[in-house]
Amino acid sequence: MSRATCLFVISLLASNALAEVRNKGWWKNAVFYQVYPRSFMDSNNDGVGDLKGISSKLQHFVDSGITGIWLSPIYASPMIDFGYDISDFKDIDPTFGTMQDLEELTAQAKKLGIKVILDLVPNHTSDKHEWFRKSLIGEGKYKDYYVWKTGKNNNQSPPNNWISVFSGPAWSFNTSRNQWYFHQFEYRQPDLNYSNSEVRDEMEDVIRFWLRKGIDGFRVDAVPHLFEDANLPDEPRSYAPGATERDYTYLEHIYTKDDPRTYDLVASWRKVLDDYADYHNEDEKVMMTEAYTSLENTTRYYKFGSHVPFNFKFITDVNNNSKAADFKRIIDDWISQTPNGEIPNWVMGNHDRSRTASRYPGRGDQMTMLEMILPGIAVTYNGEEIGMLDKRDISWEDTQDPQACNAGKDKYQSQSRDPNRTPFQWDSTKNAGFSKANRTWLPIHENYIELNLAKQKIANESHYKIYTSLIKMRQRETALQQGNLKTLVQNNGQVLIVIRQHNEQSVVLLINFNDKIAQIVNLTGQGLANELVVEVATIGSPVKKGTTVNTREINLPAKAALVFASKKS
Repeated sequence: MSRATCLFVISLLASNALAEVRNKGWWKNAVFYQVYPRSFMDSNNDGVGDLKGISSKLQHFVDSGITGIWLSPIYASPMIDFGYDISDFKDIDPTFGTMQDLEELTAQAKKLGIKVILDLVPNHTSDKHEWFRKSLIGEGKYKDYYVWKTGKNNNQSPPNNWISVFSGPAWSFNTSRNQWYFHQFEYRQPDLNYSNSEVRDEMEDVIRFWLRKGIDGFRVDAVPHLFEDANLPDEPRSYAPGATERDYTYLEHIYTKDDPRTYDLVASWRKVLDDYADYHNEDEKVMMTEAYTSLENTTRYYKFGSHVPFNFKFITDVNNNSKAADFKRIIDDWISQTPNGEIPNWVMGNHDRSRTASRYPGRGDQMTMLEMILPGIAVTYNGEEIGMLDKRDISWEDTQDPQACNAGKDKYQSQSRDPNRTPFQWDSTKNAGFSKANRTWLPIHENYIELNLAKQKIANESHYKIYTSLIKMRQRETALQQGNLKTLVQNNGQVLIVIRQHNEQSVVLLINFNDKIAQIVNLTGQGLANELVVEVATIGSPVKKGTTVNTREINLPAKAALVFASKKS
């Protein structure tokens, strides 16, 4: 070895020894914001949102106090499932722009202090993906990249009774291979075979590719579906009310969901993130996981590398008829299941579920207050900050969601996710300021003239002002960053109380679940000062911001919520 080479190797080893993950835990009190790119901002007036549109609105995230944005899929795709059917994991779909647009977005965001998280969709690909095309003809290593099986009854019937999440059989027959392939979702979304180590290597390579493009982490889609029982046993009936043989709810998915091997796979991806940040001396890369499953199965991801195993319990386990005690139970259960040293999180809405303001009529702001005052991470779906509503009257002809289309004309409205994916309402101009196109990919909600961001910014009271006030409190109040948590139900179950305390500082949230009768709340004996100051109030509340109250007798108006903080000396 020459002297120059020797010195280079020594220098390289020294630099690697000094490299380490920087800024660990930047995500711990974060507010993450899900951007649904098709519906956020259209820069080229084709009626569909795109990456340049997102870049043009980065100041919105700065103004709102957002820590990081999570982008729903922008990969190359035939768009059968609007980007969740990926034909190339390492390319941008022209619908959204170019790779340069993505690189410019991450660079601009970094300058503004905004993290960018990308959806990782590892369970399946599009049937147009090169891997699947090669698997169809049994080419080389690709032969077993997907789950292929010979069917029953002389190969005339599927291998078993498994049902797709999108309805109907989870198996499709391919004449080229004379076999059936498995798909948990749409039939043009074949499942990858993670029992194959080469498939696992491919996905690790995909992760590293996007990290090199400036991505700060991943939200991993549909995690519980990654593995299935190789013995292919039939799944038992669920006896769900009204479920037919085509409906996903018709079966108990004990062989196609929550396989124990999933946790080790997620842990391997977390190691890729940590190793990358360590080697390149970059900020910690965050991993979020999407799992609609039991509390125990969800929180188990904490132990296998997920920083943020999404907590959907405010979406799945309560509704507008739920009581204060129901919300307390959800909070307490999640906190009790969060391992020591890990951070709780609270998700109120996303692209798959009805909007918060539609699920909780007249109580959307209360739900925002709740997720912001609770400890840990809050996740916002775009439009929630201004109280956008589902557009429930989307016609069958305008329906885009494959989940709805597969359900058929008679059932599409009950299955469609289109109502909560309509374009963002920026202002009262044409198409709510989203696009200048004659027709947008989904129709704009007709209420945009009155309900839009521009109007809410100048209003005395608005959903947006409540939202940003709460984020400022999270940034300002030590009690919200480090404080302990106490939850109470008082007034015969009418009032939910959330108390955060750190040293002498306190933040208190009161929610009145009675729509008609005001409540007098007594907080003596809770270790609070005698007086608190209202920091945030729901719209129309007669008790306004800046009001000082005595903790012995707080007037909580009907259907209202108030956030208090310690009175400043």
